Amino acid sequence: MMIQGVTCALLAAALFGASTPLAKLLAGQLQPALLAGLLYAGSGIGLSVWLLLRAAIARRDRGLQEPERQVANLGRADIGWLAAAILAGGVAGPLLLMIGLRSMPASSAALLLNLEGVLTALLAWFAFHENFDRRILLGMAAIVGAGILLSLPAGFPLATGPTLTMTLAPGVLAIAGACLCWALDNNFTRKVAASDAVQIAAWKGMVAGTVNLSLAALLGASWPGWSTVLAAGLLGLCGYGLSLVLFVLALRQLGSARTGAYFSAAPFVGAAIAIGLLHEATDGRFWGAAALMAFGLWLHLSERHHHRHQHEPLLHTHEHVHNAADAHHWHDHDFAWDGQSPHTHRHQHEAIAHTHAHFPDIHHRHRH
Repeated sequence: MMIQGVTCALLAAALFGASTPLAKLLAGQLQPALLAGLLYAGSGIGLSVWLLLRAAIARRDRGLQEPERQVANLGRADIGWLAAAILAGGVAGPLLLMIGLRSMPASSAALLLNLEGVLTALLAWFAFHENFDRRILLGMAAIVGAGILLSLPAGFPLATGPTLTMTLAPGVLAIAGACLCWALDNNFTRKVAASDAVQIAAWKGMVAGTVNLSLAALLGASWPGWSTVLAAGLLGLCGYGLSLVLFVLALRQLGSARTGAYFSAAPFVGAAIAIGLLHEATDGRFWGAAALMAFGLWLHLSERHHHRHQHEPLLHTHEHVHNAADAHHWHDHDFAWDGQSPHTHRHQHEAIAHTHAHFPDIHHRHRH
């Protein structure tokens, strides 16, 4: 399960990282709220079509109507957390990113987005009480140091003192604000991650797209040509929609802090594309920041967490498997089960104490 979660997080990072320099190509043509709206609308519409096709296939295939094959739909208890996630990550975050992209190079902006992982972890540790150790803390410190180095304007002498806050490159505060919004979004989404990832991402895309497009209309933004609209929509579907689906799947298995750490690979993808596609120049600051961020990411990837822990009784719904490697899902079924898995249904976890390597997934959110 850990490998699957890491794979989902890294694929999500690659898709989102690629979207940043590509969005830079559109940022000079479109008003920020309009671009953010088109990106999220593309995500929401594309994923909604996915949901409709999936439902049509389920109706055609009678077997998918059996209780153990259904997805875990969003419930009433999820609405508040999802709404908060959409407001922070779907409305405020992309708007601040588009503002920042207009005033700084895409390669630097892409690497600066690593701050999202740091802020996600800090919120997860101190607000939502996920566990962490010295290795993770050191990795986050390396990423913060890289962000500070990257934010200095070109030619700035590496000196200490109050002048540092006065000479930050334009756009840095906007992108840092976007990272904070997405950090809030990540931790709020963690609360609903056991539900269907496609539904979560589709709702985020539709609501965020509608809000940002409405804001753009109020600000008098000019509607671009249909080729630009389609390009932005496709970019949003891949870089925001599919990326978010994979991110939610990773949240289930790794928790907010670890998923955010693996997602820190996104800026390297974005920076590589910005340098290769946009032919942006690099300097010592850029490569020094890249080295620090690579070191921080390595520390996260090489983490191991293993101890005896107690599970309290738990009743919830999510997709799961039944095999010898999963000690959490040896339960009886109150319906005729055909033996196939993974499957989804409401089930009860009994109290258990055992020792194994684990992450803060939906079954391991215990205190330390």
